[in-house]
Amino acid sequence: MGDRLRLAVGVMGNASSLLLYAAPILTFSRVIRKRSTEEFSCVPYIVALSNCLLYTWYGLPVVSYRWENFPVVTINGLGIILELSFIFIYLWFAQTSGKIKAGVIATTVILLFSITAIISAFVFHDHHHRKIFVGTVGLVASVAMYAAPLVVVKQVIMTKSVEFMPFYLSLFSFLASVLWLAYGLLSHDLLLAVCIMAYGLLDFVLTKKK
Repeated sequence: MGDRLRLAVGVMGNASSLLLYAAPILTFSRVIRKRSTEEFSCVPYIVALSNCLLYTWYGLPVVSYRWENFPVVTINGLGIILELSFIFIYLWFAQTSGKIKAGVIATTVILLFSITAIISAFVFHDHHHRKIFVGTVGLVASVAMYAAPLVVVKQVIMTKSVEFMPFYLSLFSFLASVLWLAYGLLSHDLLLAVCIMAYGLLDFVLTKKK
């Protein structure tokens, strides 16, 4: 019963996270249509990519025990594809300065993920310590991902519009956080539960107040 409930919650978490990761499709449809990134920032998508990379690695059998966190792998693997697509579209239509900034940040993120993966695979020799290490790094990435929308607070204040910080995006974030909190608790995985829920709630509250 416990495993079935955990799987069910994981499936619902996947569904809500899919809505979260797919939400920027509307934004980038506009970018393609206007052939301009306007005032949109690529930072939230690069940070989200780092989060997806880390949690895909966290869920793989190298770090986790066998496939105990398979739902985490599936949704974050899909998230990697979506975030990369958004970043490539941004790079295609952005101004030169925007391309350089996004390229530097993306390269740094991929480099840091590679270092994390190498250390966890070759320095630590059991799943417990690998999960603690990758989970701790993932905590930092989650803080960054859920705080990333704050980079557009300036646009919100200047334009007096939430166009650049849509409420539905934070709503999906909050729903996904609640479900992954439940999944983490059912899996007895506090690192997975706490880091996602705490900052998902923070992101929801901050954006609701804008």
